[in-house]
Amino acid sequence: MTARTKRISDTFATNNYIAKVQTKGLSHEDSLIQAPFRANTMNWVLGHMLVNRNGVLELLGQPPYANPETDALYRYESDPMTDPNTAVPLSDLLAGLKESHRLIETVLQNMDDAALEQIVDEEKGKTVGDQVEWLAWHETYHAGQLELLRQLAGTDDKVI
Repeated sequence: MTARTKRISDTFATNNYIAKVQTKGLSHEDSLIQAPFRANTMNWVLGHMLVNRNGVLELLGQPPYANPETDALYRYESDPMTDPNTAVPLSDLLAGLKESHRLIETVLQNMDDAALEQIVDEEKGKTVGDQVEWLAWHETYHAGQLELLRQLAGTDDKVI
């Protein structure tokens, strides 16, 4: 693994860790609690992180992990997930984050920096690496939201 691919993989691993500790002791129902204003729920944030990884896998030449139904529920600009009958169970989202990271890490272990330098957006001059790093940053932004969303469940604690 190169320094760059390790850094990218480590970002996804850190986000998995944050998701794991911020959801510890919470139920599926807790993940569906919404702030008293239009905001995403923990369930939506985790699902969005998971479908974000579809884009990463695609850039790395791999098939998506999350299925089209999950993608539709959690894609950009989808509604906050509050319906327990529609939402993907919290445990499934966490398992999906773990497995999708394993898939990403496997590809990155065998990828050199030259492969990351392939242009994927001619107009903007963006490379595979640029796009993957942006998606990793985007996921980190959402992982940071989990601390406040945990508190909505009434935990009144600090886990990180």
